[in-house]
Amino acid sequence: MLTVNAYASPSATEPLALTTIERRDVGPHDVLIEIKFAGICHSDIHTVRGDWGPQTYPLVPGHEIAGIVTEIGSAVTRHTVGDRVGVGCMVNSCGECVNCQAGEEQYCLKGMTGTYGAVDRDGTVTQGGYSTHVVVAEDFVVTIPEGIELDVAAPLLCAGITTYSPLNHWGAGPGKKVAIVGLGGLGHMAVKIAHAMGADVTVLSQSLKKQEDGLRLGADHYYATSDENTFTELAGTFDLIINTVSAAIDISAYLQLLSLDGALVNVGAPAEPLPVNVFSLIMGRRSFAGSAIGGIRETQEMLNFCAEHGLGAEIEVIPAAKINDAYERVLASDVRYRFVIDTATLN
Repeated sequence: MLTVNAYASPSATEPLALTTIERRDVGPHDVLIEIKFAGICHSDIHTVRGDWGPQTYPLVPGHEIAGIVTEIGSAVTRHTVGDRVGVGCMVNSCGECVNCQAGEEQYCLKGMTGTYGAVDRDGTVTQGGYSTHVVVAEDFVVTIPEGIELDVAAPLLCAGITTYSPLNHWGAGPGKKVAIVGLGGLGHMAVKIAHAMGADVTVLSQSLKKQEDGLRLGADHYYATSDENTFTELAGTFDLIINTVSAAIDISAYLQLLSLDGALVNVGAPAEPLPVNVFSLIMGRRSFAGSAIGGIRETQEMLNFCAEHGLGAEIEVIPAAKINDAYERVLASDVRYRFVIDTATLN
């Protein structure tokens, strides 16, 4: 076993604190990664605070991991020592069900194993990337291409793939009008990626305070949803709407913005239900859907796409001692647009 430094949540109500955790020995198919950077996702906050259900503590969050391979198992073929790699939201799946066989491990019928707070195959609870090292099965480790720095690459392992996957699946591209609801950690990557795909991109944000940023990041249009005229002016406009907001919004109102056969896809995950007026769907043959990250193959595709187009997250790098402050700032929407922990500060 390898003992490593980490920042962990002792309970749902206490601040995260420096501690040590045990990592398993490197098995034949495992990769040991020295973590260089770990992004802070809103999901981390929801999870450690028990918003999505009870957790096992202490809990080390973090599923936006970028680092360097320092050791490989005897049977590893995909990675070598010194490789620049990433780990996202999952570290295992059954590998046998129809979804896993199709490269959609995130939808494993037996349940994929989350990077933290999940029960792994050996019965242990997984611990995430707010740590100096992690041991992961090689099949769940992706390569970070040259051309993307590790710090701006880390958030791509969740925020990047969470937005790339639905944009890819629903065919964002030239001739398509795409709206992004919210310009936060997920939203800013959705704007960058949709723009790089060639879509006409609109940001729908509560106010216009981030309008300059939105246009700089690649949006063609920017509207405030606090202005009731927005919903009248844009009715029936969009082929695809990606909702990145992790809070309750009036889904039925946003469905009215879709054109015939348009889809509103939720990637934000609020703790409370989102009621829908079914007539908002019926009167326009519209769809209300959800999407969760992407499979390993698509995650690698996303990283290659970002490298090709020079895309990375807009980040603020912080030391580990600032994690609790960063959580409060995320909740106050006081970050542009992703906090990234320099894990060297854990030593």
